[in-house]
Amino acid sequence: MNHHLKRTLTLLLRVAVTLLVFWLIFRNINLDGVLQTMLGAEPGLLLLGLLFQLASTLLASWRWKLVMQRLGFGQDFVFYLRSYFKGSFFNQGLPTSIGGDALRVLDVARTGHRKRDAFYGVAADRGLGLAGLLVFNLLALQANPDLLPHQVFLAINGLVSLGIAGFAVLILLHKLRWLERVPLLTVFLRISRCLGQVLHGARPFAVQFSLSLLIHLLSLLCIYFIGQSVGLPFGVWTYMVIVPPVILLTLVPVSLAGWGVREGGMIGLFALIGADQTLVLSMSILYGVILIVSSLPGLYAYLTGKHHL
Repeated sequence: MNHHLKRTLTLLLRVAVTLLVFWLIFRNINLDGVLQTMLGAEPGLLLLGLLFQLASTLLASWRWKLVMQRLGFGQDFVFYLRSYFKGSFFNQGLPTSIGGDALRVLDVARTGHRKRDAFYGVAADRGLGLAGLLVFNLLALQANPDLLPHQVFLAINGLVSLGIAGFAVLILLHKLRWLERVPLLTVFLRISRCLGQVLHGARPFAVQFSLSLLIHLLSLLCIYFIGQSVGLPFGVWTYMVIVPPVILLTLVPVSLAGWGVREGGMIGLFALIGADQTLVLSMSILYGVILIVSSLPGLYAYLTGKHHL
């Protein structure tokens, strides 16, 4: 099977999964009720949510710049900002077989660097983002241990802790020289070296993790204000506990830009605290729309750039 056909089939499969999940969701939730809730959402709060999401992407671009600088890459902040927004647009506004991370790798490679080296830089940035989300969720869980049913709390707490431990092992992996003789670990060892280089020293370590935590806080505030706009009666701490596991679910590439998986996850976890399913689904769909709108600067960056795919 050639590469192009394989990517096309993968995309079609994701579309099918997305449609199937939404079909299952709307078997139990009235579509008219969701549409009415979305149309009645408070515009000012939606705008505030959009601004927080844009701020999150802006800060994520800055983190990526710092990562690449530590790895010896050049380019100014505007380059990384444009590239990050383009990646966001390809992930959210134009979900295709070309992923946003792949686009970022190509952007860096066009500046004269090898694609392989650019890939490891993007992977290190992704890893830091994921680690920040895991740490953020772990802290929120400890601050609100009674929000979710005890068994669910233990399950999420355990999985998040394992994820953090796995990331710590990844950082230290390159120190085990004998692993270089294992070909299957080559990619992980190179990512480990990149992470070790990026996080070397107390100040870079503190800066990177502080940025990662703040980036996720801004995204969660976006979702919080969307929830407020549709009438969900929960405080910020509730979102800090419930939303990160849902975001982690959307990272599994089984649907189109996380659509369907995000909505199902939101409904399932918010239902555990008695939330109205119609309101939760409305919030999740509006969040998806805001992700698309917030990625539109990436469309402008792509159309006005010198290079196209």
